Amino acid sequence: MIIVADTSPINYLILIEQIDLLPHLYGRIIIPTAVLEELRSEDAPTPVRTWMSRLPEWLDVRMPAGVYDTVLATMDPGEREAIALALELNATYLIADDLVARSEALRRRLKVVGTLGILRAAAREDRINFPVTLNRLLETSFRVDANLIRFLLDEESARG
Repeated sequence: MIIVADTSPINYLILIEQIDLLPHLYGRIIIPTAVLEELRSEDAPTPVRTWMSRLPEWLDVRMPAGVYDTVLATMDPGEREAIALALELNATYLIADDLVARSEALRRRLKVVGTLGILRAAAREDRINFPVTLNRLLETSFRVDANLIRFLLDEESARG
């Protein structure tokens, strides 16, 4: 399984102290160089910069070799490189939250999962308490439609 991740899911999983879900669910994760730079930048939260200062064995950093087209050129560097790298590696999944990046990845026939999908999968494996973890996520700057949150909580309750 080849998994490429963008900045946002890594950022939020670190902030809610659930970053170890990634290797449990997917094994190795690959991030492009631009994502590494974004997660280590002065704009990143201190816990994220601290975590990124010592990369775990399961996290690889690679530079995409591909040339970017005009659509990818409109995206931020992390999203652009994550999509390009996922395409180059024929990734099983691209992990991304940004709606524009997700839409473009899907248009290019990449399978996409986001932070909520990761938490949902972890809950199904009884690795997390979904409502508690979701609440922690919502206490960060993560933004999502309230209807989706209600749907996910109702789904989790029914699974119960």
